[in-house]
Amino acid sequence: MRKLWGRLTSVNVQKAVWALDEAGLAYERIDAGGAHGIVADPAYRVMNPNGLVPTLEEDGFVLWESNAILRYLAATARALALPTDPRARALIEQWLDWQSTSFTPAMREAFWQLYRSANPDQTVIAASLKRTEAFAAILEAHLSDRDYMVGQTFGIADIALGCAAHRWLNLPAERVERPALRRWYERIAARPGAARALGEPIA
Repeated sequence: MRKLWGRLTSVNVQKAVWALDEAGLAYERIDAGGAHGIVADPAYRVMNPNGLVPTLEEDGFVLWESNAILRYLAATARALALPTDPRARALIEQWLDWQSTSFTPAMREAFWQLYRSANPDQTVIAASLKRTEAFAAILEAHLSDRDYMVGQTFGIADIALGCAAHRWLNLPAERVERPALRRWYERIAARPGAARALGEPIA
């Protein structure tokens, strides 16, 4: 039985859940991380020495890092198949890396202050929002004349950035309106595979 460890309020777990559902793969999700604990248990650390989520286990094969899980599922599930053209594949890889190294990190402090801090620091929030707006502008320009992140079909770059955009567009803060970004987000968020991944309140 395929198992996925991680709580649905984690943006990285959301990616894995969305991909598994898009791929039509059966799995058991086990709440872990945050208030659920487990991630500090010795048995869990054997699987994932980082003590983070998500972790995917499949017939004894264990994989962590959310974008690595996306790449693995794309390589093994026809519904998420990567393009054979190396340039098209490289563009997908580019956006996966950009999500994990630029877009999501930029909004992290704003998210933590707004959702996890008893006394939010408005200076920190403002600086984080400003950094994220610069990346949101990049997404807006990229999506101005396309339906998906890469090519003509939905893929794992849409999942990774869709989960990040879900968090960004729902932060209780003022943002510059990005019509192309919102149009793309609403299109992909309407997919059946997004329902479970994005269905929980942001917390």
